[in-house]
This record gives sequence, structure tokens and C-alpha cells, in this order.
Amino acid sequence: MRDFQGRVVLVTGASRGIGAAIARAFAARGAAVAVNYLRRHDAAQAVVQDCRAAGGDAVALAADVTRPDQAQALVERTVAEFGRLDVLVNNAFAPYAFDPEQRQSVEALTWPDFQRQFDGAVGAAFHLCRAALPHLRRDAQGAIVNIASDLIEDPVVPYPDYATAKAALVGLSRQLAAELGPQGVRVNCVAPGLVHPTEGSAATRAAFREALAAATPLRRLARPEDVAGPVLFLASADSAFVTGQVIFVDGGRVMR
Repeated sequence: MRDFQGRVVLVTGASRGIGAAIARAFAARGAAVAVNYLRRHDAAQAVVQDCRAAGGDAVALAADVTRPDQAQALVERTVAEFGRLDVLVNNAFAPYAFDPEQRQSVEALTWPDFQRQFDGAVGAAFHLCRAALPHLRRDAQGAIVNIASDLIEDPVVPYPDYATAKAALVGLSRQLAAELGPQGVRVNCVAPGLVHPTEGSAATRAAFREALAAATPLRRLARPEDVAGPVLFLASADSAFVTGQVIFVDGGRVMR
């Protein structure tokens, strides 16, 4: 299926993990993909090669998306490279280790800890959405997909700074969905549970991962590729009448 042929997708934080899986999945369905990264040039280039091997086009573009000027430049470079922008996937977030045994309690956290997560999740998405909007609404069929977390509904392990920022990202997404809908731009979220293997889940001990999988109806944890499918659905014509929604991708651990 080549339903994204001729469409251009920008995926932030795409040099590894979930972002890389999303980039590869779009390319396999014909998209041209801008693979954003912060520092890992070689990893991003490897994803670009994977995308081209899958049948799409791709380019690696470095940018710190928490900075408005670099977010704007990233969008402009994507459009300069491919001529347009149809889909924005906000996957980047501030570095975070999901370690239940070493997590900081709310008493140990400071406001700068929260601010760091807000800048990485909400701030980056805001900067990219503002920069991308003129292009996304051009044909009145643009799509934005923001990566949240199922921790917003079920804090199986409390990570107050990270999960609060992701909850705010869902709030921003719904406000944007209401405002941008009349302009033909849809905004939705995908909320994974713990995804393994990724850099973030590397700090989660095997015993906890096994216990979490056992408590999940599908009896396993999500893999990066599991997240890509729902993202593609929300960016495709198959979801043309879907906006302001959150799809939980955690094997049924959160049901609503």
C-alpha cells in the first residue's frame, strides 16, 4: 500500500526508538520523511537509509525543537527539501529514564524539573505546530499526531513531571483540534504504555517489565513498531473524520 505517496511527513526525535519506527513506517507507504534529530547524526542517517530502502524518500535534519527559531527553521528546511508538508508527528521529548526504583517523588522534584518536561513535550509541539500550520492547512487536509503516554490515565508508576507534561500535551492537542478543524487540519494523540526496547525503558528492570506485561490483557509490552500503526492511521484518509482523540496503545491496560 502506497497511500502516502506524494505526501511529506516530519517526525521529531526520529533517530531512534518510537520516532525511528514511525519514520520507517511512513516511508514504507511511500512518504517522503524528514527525520529530525538533536545530536545523533549517524543514527539519523541510518534511519534515512532504512526509509529509502523501504521505498520512500528521507532526509536527516538536526534541530533542537524546544527552541522556536530552530523549530521554524526545521519546518522551512523540510519544505525546501520536499516542496510541501502534510503531516507533523511530535515525538520528541526531554530525556527521561523510566526507572521505578530510582524515580523522584514529588517532594524531591523542583519546578525546573517540571519545566524541562514541559519544554520538551508541550513547548516543542507548540513551536512546531505554529511553524507548520501555514503548510498543513494549504490543502485543508493536514494532520498532526502528538505522542503522549498512557500514564496520563493510569499512573502505574508515578512520574509527576513527565506525566503531567504529557497530560498538558493532550490538552494542547484538543485545543488545537477545535481551533484548526475548520481549517482542515486534524490533531490527535497516540498514548503508548511502556515501550521496549527503547533508550527510555532501558532503565526499567526486567522484573518490573515482566510484571507489567503480565498485567496487560495482551500479555506483552509495546514495541516501537506497535506505536507506528496508530500514528499512520491518524495521519491517513482512513481517519478523515477523527480529531481531538487519544488512542491508547498499551495492550489494553487502559480501557476507555
